[in-house]
Amino acid sequence: MLNKLRAIVIDFISSKKEFPVVAALASGLYPLFYYYDKNFSILNSWSQFLFYVLFYLLMPVVLIFGVYKILSKKHFLYKLKRYCIPVFNLVLFTFFVIISVQGFENKNSFFILLVPVLLGVLLRKHFNKIIVLQYLLASLVALKLLPDIYRHFTYSSQWMQQPDNIEAVVFKKKPNIYIIQPDGYANFSELKKSNYNYDNKAFESFLQDNDFKLYENFRSNYFSTLSSNSSMFSMKHHYYNKPLKPGLEEVYSARDVIVGENPVISVFKKNNYKTFLLLEKSYLLLNRPKIAYDYSNLQTSDISFFSRGFDVLRDLNEDLESAIKNNTSTNNFFFLEKLKPGHIATRGNESKGAEHERKNYLKELEESNEWLKESVDIITKNDPNGLIVIIADHGGFVGLDYMHQCKQKQTDSDLINTVFSAALAIKWPSNAPEYDDKLKTNVNLFRVLFSYLSEDEAYLDNLQEDSSYTIIEKGEPFGTYKVLDSKGNVVLEKVE
Repeated sequence: MLNKLRAIVIDFISSKKEFPVVAALASGLYPLFYYYDKNFSILNSWSQFLFYVLFYLLMPVVLIFGVYKILSKKHFLYKLKRYCIPVFNLVLFTFFVIISVQGFENKNSFFILLVPVLLGVLLRKHFNKIIVLQYLLASLVALKLLPDIYRHFTYSSQWMQQPDNIEAVVFKKKPNIYIIQPDGYANFSELKKSNYNYDNKAFESFLQDNDFKLYENFRSNYFSTLSSNSSMFSMKHHYYNKPLKPGLEEVYSARDVIVGENPVISVFKKNNYKTFLLLEKSYLLLNRPKIAYDYSNLQTSDISFFSRGFDVLRDLNEDLESAIKNNTSTNNFFFLEKLKPGHIATRGNESKGAEHERKNYLKELEESNEWLKESVDIITKNDPNGLIVIIADHGGFVGLDYMHQCKQKQTDSDLINTVFSAALAIKWPSNAPEYDDKLKTNVNLFRVLFSYLSEDEAYLDNLQEDSSYTIIEKGEPFGTYKVLDSKGNVVLEKVE
């Protein structure tokens, strides 16, 4: 088999024949596989697959083969025919690599593309060797993609199955419910500690003056927006779905879970609630999931196939006020997500050091406070009896140099808690239930809310463990680890 393949390659390299279709496919195959390897979790819809095949493969075939045929006709451009395939191949290959790595943000792309034009002319006689190299690169990346492809076809949503009949819960109270999520907003108790060292009394007082109860020491179960929210809306632990390789901190199909048919949305719909998804940016829609909410202020059609999730911007409070005023005759559930204050720099090469990252985070926190005040004012003015939950998806990671340090083994409780500490404040329509001390982590939020709305505490019998988990890639064998137990104690236990 290998000898036969070797003979084919040698014959191809030594051939004087031109292969426009083979060269066209070679220009896009490696960039396509590379793009999928680095971004599989946001590219796993069939509509995206079709688009990328057309863009990376079919378009080069049509372009190169078409130009080649035109130049093959004997006229004044005929002499350019010998340069057609190598020049177009290298230009497209370079263009696709730039798109796959940087998107359309590189303003110097035009000047960069002059280089492959020159190389195509100079290396024309060695061009078949370049094609072989391009296919070799594509083959190597294709092998890296195999775990992702395997996971895609073997993924099961079985982990979301509930241990009881909570999806059949019947509400006895039906206030409008507002889940407001400021991304990465650390808990009020954590903000007072040394890592953050921030006086947030003014905002805390605002919340208390508006009848919010603040839940100190509340924390998330997972360290990222997708991993935390997919667990919260499923009311179950997923343990990162047993990650297959480093770099996979995004839970597979998390976006489909969060904005699609999940147990929480199912419960609200069965109780005749109208559901609203209000997003500031398109981050949760990147892989073009099927949206199960009755209304969304963003649609997948609004998003470019090359979007990174931050190029669409909505005025959340404007959308919120409009939705409330236009839906006064229904029971409504709202989920609002704003990507602020966020967190410190994601990677080491983006960080300017722990103190600089802290100052930048606190600046974003102050902006979040203003937005939250406005959101609360809009709701209380238009719906004074609404149940309002302000809940973060994770902490701000302040104290670390960069976010991905959380995937290194940590033993310092302060550094672990800065990752998972998350804000929770609730305005209950009447008095808070006596069992609200069960609110310790995100995964159990909706079980407690559904117990309150149904006036049935039996659903509290199946609360999930209030532990926090991370993926460790350095300092321990790769895998998912419990790093905080249900009491908030630092532990290090690999999840098998």
